Order: sequence, then C-alpha cells, then structure tokens
Amino acid sequence: MSHGAVTYRIRPQILEIEPYVPGKPIAEVERELGIAGAVKLASNENPLGPSPAALEAVRQSLGGLHRYPDGGGTALRGAIAARLKVAPEAVILGNGSDEVVDLLAKTLLVAGDEAVMAAPTFGIYRIAVLAHQGRPIEVPLAAGRHDLDAMARAVTPRTRLFFLCNPNSPTGTAVSRHEVDALLARLPDHVVVVCDHAYEEYAVAADFPQTAALVANGRVVVLRTFSKIYGLAGLRIGYGVGPPDLIGVLNRVRLPFNASTVAQVAAVAALGDEAHVRASRMVNAAGKTYLTAAFAKLGLAFYPTEANFLYVDVGRDGRAVFERLLREGVIVRHIEGARLRITIGLPEENQKCVAALERVLAEISRSRI
Repeated sequence: MSHGAVTYRIRPQILEIEPYVPGKPIAEVERELGIAGAVKLASNENPLGPSPAALEAVRQSLGGLHRYPDGGGTALRGAIAARLKVAPEAVILGNGSDEVVDLLAKTLLVAGDEAVMAAPTFGIYRIAVLAHQGRPIEVPLAAGRHDLDAMARAVTPRTRLFFLCNPNSPTGTAVSRHEVDALLARLPDHVVVVCDHAYEEYAVAADFPQTAALVANGRVVVLRTFSKIYGLAGLRIGYGVGPPDLIGVLNRVRLPFNASTVAQVAAVAALGDEAHVRASRMVNAAGKTYLTAAFAKLGLAFYPTEANFLYVDVGRDGRAVFERLLREGVIVRHIEGARLRITIGLPEENQKCVAALERVLAEISRSRI
C-alpha cells in the first residue's frame, strides 16, 4: 500500500480485519436525516444512565485532572477483589474489557496460533486475534447458542485461546454453569478460556455461571465491564479476573495509565450503588416482557435473552429494515441477514421502536404486492 512517495509495509493479516462498526450516535443520525427525537437502541447501553453516586464521584475528581491516574488502579481493583473474594493481583483494569481481550491476544499468541470462538459473537475477539498474527477458528452457533461440543472439537495443539461470550452478543443466549464446567473438564491444559461476562448483571437464569466460581479454575479469565448495567460506557472502563500469575504477565504489556482517574473513581462509586443496579434490572425486565410480547404479536422470531437486548428475525432484508428504522428515528443494530439486535430501552423508547417496526414491516409488505 502506498501514499505518494511513501510505501507502507503492512502485515497482510491487518488487511484481513474488517473494522468494528459501532452503533450510530443519536446526533449523527438526526443531522444526516434531518430528524429530531431519535432513540438509540443499538449499543446495549443502560437507558437509565450512570449511577448518581458515580456522577458525584466524577464531579469531585475533576480538580485533580492535572495529576496522572493511579497506574495500579489500587482502589478500584481492591473494590472488585473484595466483591469477588479474590486477591487484588487477580484483577487487571482495561480501557473497556476490549483492551483486556487485546492484552490476552498480544501475550498468548504467536504467528499461526489459534483462538476458538463462536460465529456470530463479539467482533473484537476476531480483530484482536488477527491483529496479533493469530488464526480465528469460528464455530457457528446452534439455534443461537454456543455449540460447545463443536467448539471443543475445534481445539488443536495450536489453540491458545477459547472465547466464550456469555450471554452471547448478539444473540443474548447463555450457557449454564453445568455446561461450562463440562467444557472446562474437556479442554486441554494449554488453552486459556476467556469467559466474557459483560452482561452478567442482567442474567436471571438460576444456573448462570458466576464470575467468582469460574475464576477458581486456574486457566479461566473472566471479563467484566462498567459499560453496561453500570452505565459508564463513555468512560471506557472494564476489567479481567484470572490467575494472578497470568494477570501479572498481562500487566507487563499493559500501557501505563490505561484507566483514567475519572473512570476509576466513577467505577468505584458505581460498584457500590446497589440501588441503581436493582433499578436497572427492573427496567430491563419490564422492557423485555413488553418487547417479547410485541415481537411475538408481529410474528417475529427471537432468541430467549439473558442480556439487555433481543436478537430479532424480521423475516426479510435486515439491512433494509435497519435503514428504514433509522428514518423513523429508531437506531438499532443490523448484524447479519434478516436479524436485528435491539437494545431494551425505557418504556417510551421501546414503544417507539415497536410502532416504527410495525410501520416499516407493513410498508415493505405493501411494496411487494
């Protein structure tokens, strides 16, 4: 690849990476389409916003912005460790849990090493593996769920990482503690299992595997984030929990001061605000009930979800439905084919989404007559 007189020597694997496409911001959609009052149900954000305690902690921290952050994240790592009953040395902070994915790939992969993952699943896994010269082994979902048997059979002597997004994005489906235990017993010792639990706080299934139990296994790293139920997506703060010896090696390649002061103090406060978490769960449960009933009434198929979103089959060109919904002021996410991922929002946002979807589907049906 060249630009003028300069020739860039880019690794071929980098050119294989398709950039991650985030959900469109509300302001951009309104500006592009000349509309107002758009709602964003595309990025699985908490519609209640951040904890009031987190906002107050941010305000109090602003006078110290001329100082570098605590590079070790002492207070936040300590709060997480106390919550999970692990040593602080078992916790690593990230600029979002995405950064911990990248650190794992950077640390554990050499050229040609493999990483097993589902398809579709969170796209950052594939990007990180390719960026660090690894080979993503993508195993199709079965009925929207991880096919753990097929994924285990895909493991080879070159496999170093095994990604398990639970609940899975974009489907919202989850695998049980029993299934995960059976998988761990089956995998060889040279494989590090990465359990991405970004939506654990939303999961209501009695048999959903909990972080504290998983990290007792010596080769599991659990990823968590403050971007979802805690409402701090704009601050980019997440973490990984795993074997202290592995976490120590990840810290060797972690960039210094990767978690800002504002993000750290907000996360500590958010972690302690159980009332906000409970309120967020209640809003999500009510929204899930409303949306699943509405989609069923429209005759649309969807997977059962343990997260704060639904993966809906609109029965036709999903991209076309997505684009028409944008013009209606409803921002959702088109992942593949006929399916849209729709975040559960506030009651009025959910109602706007259902009404717009009903109009769009009716218009498309009429245009085919």
